[in-house]
Amino acid sequence: MKTTAIIYSDGACSGNPGPGGWAWVCLAGGEIREGYGGEALTTNNRMELLAAIEGLSSLQTRISGGELSPDRIEVRTDSQYVKNGVTSWIASWKRNGWRTASKTPVKNKDLWERLDFLSTALAARYVWVEGHSGEAWNERCDELARRGVIENR
Repeated sequence: MKTTAIIYSDGACSGNPGPGGWAWVCLAGGEIREGYGGEALTTNNRMELLAAIEGLSSLQTRISGGELSPDRIEVRTDSQYVKNGVTSWIASWKRNGWRTASKTPVKNKDLWERLDFLSTALAARYVWVEGHSGEAWNERCDELARRGVIENR
């Protein structure tokens, strides 16, 4: 039987920069797991990246421990920045020495490198979902990410 692990991820920030939060919800192996956190001074894009990184890291731990063996891993994000970065931009950034098409250094390179490593290792696929559209698990991530903001004020 084919199995899919689905990770929803979301980030939030109060001010940009300002206190921020990230969250993920993972649907895999018949279970729902979630996690969240935050930072006192950060940006919305860093929180979006950390949400995906933390969700994939948690899933990788479960796979490495033999708990799960999904045939497919899908990250559902409402961040075009994350989705486009992984699916369209990152290959060019790496070829160009982590510079954008306009020759400026890629922002958040540290997090992009971590996300690239995990995404490649897990063969994760990325899907954009519209934020605040009633998608239950995306809404749950938003709620948890906002909790991360509050706890880091």
